[in-house]
Amino acid sequence: MVVQVKEGIYWVGVIDWNLREFHGYLTDKGTTYNSYLVLDEKVVLFDAVKSEFFPIFLENIREIIDPREIDFIVINHVEMDHSGALPKLMEIVKPEKIICSPKGKEHLIKHFHREDWPYEVVKSGDQLPIGKRTIKFLETRMLHWPDSMFSLLVEDKVLISQDAFGQHYATYGRFDDEVDQAELMRQAKKYYANILLPYSALISKLIEEIEKMGLEFDVIAPDHGVIWRNNPNKIIESYKKWSAQERERKVVIIYDTMWHSTELLAEGISKGLKDVGVNHLLMNLRFTHRSEVITEVLEAKAILVGSPTINNYILP
Repeated sequence: MVVQVKEGIYWVGVIDWNLREFHGYLTDKGTTYNSYLVLDEKVVLFDAVKSEFFPIFLENIREIIDPREIDFIVINHVEMDHSGALPKLMEIVKPEKIICSPKGKEHLIKHFHREDWPYEVVKSGDQLPIGKRTIKFLETRMLHWPDSMFSLLVEDKVLISQDAFGQHYATYGRFDDEVDQAELMRQAKKYYANILLPYSALISKLIEEIEKMGLEFDVIAPDHGVIWRNNPNKIIESYKKWSAQERERKVVIIYDTMWHSTELLAEGISKGLKDVGVNHLLMNLRFTHRSEVITEVLEAKAILVGSPTINNYILP
């Protein structure tokens, strides 16, 4: 399955329908590992995929070109779900350059022990002409790894954003306007809450830097989930809100219970909140996974936690 993003730009990634856990949170909708192929005077591949999906990945590339025609491989993020297939790919492709950030080179060598690969290190503001197109790079350290960076296809106004603005969302629809909007935003919020929330201060600064640099784009192509082509500003504004920790008038009541006493307290609080018209959620940790809890906590103004006692301490 190959999808054209814009003229000469193709999605050649893979869909992982069966993934149900990632970094400790539940991925009930699966995920995708997105890779992008750009055809110009120089043929460029952006990121790879998880190792076990290499055969499908290679087949997708072959639908467009002979993989041996790839000149440059850009690794925006070294995490294994985006670079795991790289060693197998390098057995076939002999690129002129593997382009990555300074930390990207360091981490690729640590992962794969290949100092002989043709690395070329780029930093924020560096540009690479590939024909009628120019790639501009922006380091995004700790979003969410030290090696992370963005690649902007300047003339096409396509921002390849690695993990930022992504979602763990497996669907045949490759674009934001092809999927259910409520589900899309829920998955984007869940991704932010479970992966990126600790880096909120850095994300705020990054968005400021993007605006200060005057980067223009009308498509955001992340490494997971769907591509934002219809309304990329929607996810940018959501990231501004989440990273600024703007809260809604909502209370999340989190609890566990042994013999329902704590549950009765939680339900009593719930009734009181309902009586005064406050939006709230009751979340029993015995039946609700922590990844769902933190997703709801992200926008809550108040969090109430209740636990029964055992041996003069909270319930483990």
